[in-house]
Amino acid sequence: MMPELGKYALSVLSAYGATALILSALVIYVLRRSAVAKAALAAQESSEDG
Repeated sequence: MMPELGKYALSVLSAYGATALILSALVIYVLRRSAVAKAALAAQESSEDG
């Protein structure tokens, strides 16, 4: 269900699109950094065990 935005439709939908893009990029960035940190931690822990 979409509200009637009238002449502001382009601005509002552009803002929604930009927000979705930025949030998606941040989620991907955080997940990648998490994977790198977990791998680094696992490597350090395995080198300490040996």
